Amino acid sequence: MIKKLIRQFQSPEKVLNAPEAQLKKINNITVKMINGIIHHNTFQEKAKKELNQIIDKGIKIVTLTDSSYPALLKQIHDPPPFLTYLGKLDNSAPCISIVGSRSATAYGLSTSENLAYHLAKKGFQIVSGLARGIDARAHKGALRAQGKTIAVMGSGLNKIYPRENKHLFHDIADKGTVFSEFKLDTKPFPSNFPIRNRIIAGLSCGSIVVEAAKRSGSLITARLAGEYNREVFAVPGSIQSKKSQGTHSLLKQGAKLVENEMDIMDELHHFIHLKKNYQPVSLQNKKMSNYKTCKTAEPEILKFIGPYPVHIDMLIVNSGMNSSQITSQLLDLELEGKVNRHQGNYYSISEENH
Repeated sequence: MIKKLIRQFQSPEKVLNAPEAQLKKINNITVKMINGIIHHNTFQEKAKKELNQIIDKGIKIVTLTDSSYPALLKQIHDPPPFLTYLGKLDNSAPCISIVGSRSATAYGLSTSENLAYHLAKKGFQIVSGLARGIDARAHKGALRAQGKTIAVMGSGLNKIYPRENKHLFHDIADKGTVFSEFKLDTKPFPSNFPIRNRIIAGLSCGSIVVEAAKRSGSLITARLAGEYNREVFAVPGSIQSKKSQGTHSLLKQGAKLVENEMDIMDELHHFIHLKKNYQPVSLQNKKMSNYKTCKTAEPEILKFIGPYPVHIDMLIVNSGMNSSQITSQLLDLELEGKVNRHQGNYYSISEENH
């Protein structure tokens, strides 16, 4: 509605000074909104106090009428009228969001971080919600690639949530952007998160869901991305995992299946056409084929390790090797970065070696 009002009256100032009779002619405008506009003077002191706090803390503001407002976000039907932010705005690099479960599996966490890492290397800004689990690892993957990442808060910038991501919050503010549409001291109320999800989807040319249960909030982001005519991607998981039921549902509805970053690059290559390090998948496959014929034989144990963590005892049973042989091979593979070791002597193949 705010976007419609500004388009109708040409500026926020003219909206606030519009007569009640003219406001009533706007389709779908509510009585509450009309009263708020007519009596906006009663909120001026609170607004000035909030603005002074923003200025004192060195926080920046971008408004819907600014040329630096993110272009894709401006296209949605209900973009926030303004965003407070820390860091730098970079509207030259395309954004892609990575979202998913807060209580993700080791497979989901490593997949999120590795996708973010490789996409950031290709020139995408990685957008997520700073939540624990998939979101946090997506941000970390982008930072590890020395790329850019955007965190969209479900609270005010003075209320970092969750607290465990305080250092991550500051790293993103230093190297990327932290956005919020809420007042600085707004607490992370549950109702805020579906609201902020429209910003995550709106900023992005595509959204990737990594592990989501049937009722995951990440599915809201995916639904909104679809409504905004943006690409929706989903990472498949185990058919036995409840944490992948939501992503599998998206795949059934037509989301594009993601096994690695090239699945995304092939859909969104037009956004990164200036990146010199992008090659079509056909050429990538040819190089990979040549590589496979030249590389030395892999340790035997690698045949029994997949993307889902498996206990060392199961590896002994499946391979028929003794524990000393397996331990030696696993150590070599771990040092080479080909397998990941998880708590409790579980092992999985690394993302790069799937």
